[in-house]
Amino acid sequence: MGFFVILCLLFVLPVGWILTMKLEGEKPAVNLDLPYPAIGSDRDIPLSVADARSGLRRIWVGLVRNDREFVFFEKDFSSGNFFGFGKVRKESFNIRIRPREKGITDGKALLRVIVTDLSWRRWWNGNKTLIEKEISVDTRAPAVDVLSNVHNIIQGGASFVIYKLSEPCSENGVLVGDNFFPAYSTQKAFGSQYPDCLMAFFALGHKQDRDTEIVIKAVDHAGNITRRNFRIFVGKKRVKKDTINISDRFLSRKMPEFDVGSMLPEISKGPPLPDQAEKFLTINRKLREANFRSFVELAKKTEPVFYWDSKRFLSLPKSKRMAGFAEYREYKYGGRTIDRQFHMGVDQASVSNAPVLAGNRGKVLFAGRMGIYGRTIVIDHGLGLLSIYAHLSRFDVDEGEVVSKKQTIGLTGQSGLAGGDHLHFSILLHNTFVNPMEWWDPRWVRNNISKKINAVKKTGR
Repeated sequence: MGFFVILCLLFVLPVGWILTMKLEGEKPAVNLDLPYPAIGSDRDIPLSVADARSGLRRIWVGLVRNDREFVFFEKDFSSGNFFGFGKVRKESFNIRIRPREKGITDGKALLRVIVTDLSWRRWWNGNKTLIEKEISVDTRAPAVDVLSNVHNIIQGGASFVIYKLSEPCSENGVLVGDNFFPAYSTQKAFGSQYPDCLMAFFALGHKQDRDTEIVIKAVDHAGNITRRNFRIFVGKKRVKKDTINISDRFLSRKMPEFDVGSMLPEISKGPPLPDQAEKFLTINRKLREANFRSFVELAKKTEPVFYWDSKRFLSLPKSKRMAGFAEYREYKYGGRTIDRQFHMGVDQASVSNAPVLAGNRGKVLFAGRMGIYGRTIVIDHGLGLLSIYAHLSRFDVDEGEVVSKKQTIGLTGQSGLAGGDHLHFSILLHNTFVNPMEWWDPRWVRNNISKKINAVKKTGR
């Protein structure tokens, strides 16, 4: 009896192991990331494969065009030893496909992926996963037809362009250096009765050089890329400097307003700040940066509509300009310079708690406290264009509310890092502050924006 049991164990266990492990019938898992069925002149296709049981045997990727097969990737994996050590069970690749290098012409084709595992099924050929996708080989880059004529921009300023594409694209807009400004459909912005063109606001940052490359970039669904230059005149902005003296009185009055630990959690992990001046530096540098990132995140919520009337924005009524855009500020304490920052807006002062009007029609994205800016309202005017109203003493609007031009949205104040009652007003294009003075100028708005829009509406191009 004992001998029979031992014999069964010696026979049954190995056979059972072979049946369950080496003859398993589970096919390899394949994930092919091809969101649109087209391949351009140079395309990387992410591919991930896995076989948790037997391990991977072979991967093959190719195109079939006009009954010819073209191989772009193949790999054989070592089987390891009999017990499965050293087997590859999961891999990821970027399959680079360049049709022209293999003489593949544009047109319909079949993308084929074959993955096998190390199972003994199919007479030791393994389980096989076959994926075939009908695709288009399209190696022609999209053409760009610029419809607007004159384009002007200065350092720290904005501009506007309207154009058409020869085909639908997965990505298109204006590239300023390495900063991308997306374009929007005129039909979505103005209505289906208008021609289907594309338009984009873009900005040249106040620190960007006048020689910064500015092009229209379009990427079609096949991955072909066009970078189209267009006629644009770039002007230089003169940088103004200002000196701000930080007094102990100012510090003792303003610093208690800021709970740095809650506003900047990383600061609370470090040693206590030694004095009020050091706390001011932390606020003026790190909190300023954190607030800017918050504004950029808000800008991502912009809507593809043209909320405003394409006429000039309103400034604070009966006010005096106290500080300009992109002024280079030196902060001094005790006679020595302790910090340097750029002022990314325009400060205007009137009477205390003066009514603040919406510069133009738009949707309120934010109404709350924003670090150094204190009580702040952010309005989305559509297509990535935002106006910011800071240092307020009161809000008269709610988030999500659509406000009209001239509507009272709050009162001026001195919340945040403000030394006195005033309004800090900024214009943000996606992720770049631009000069508000342009948007207050009816001639600038007419020549750079509304004329271009009206011309396209009129011609129907």
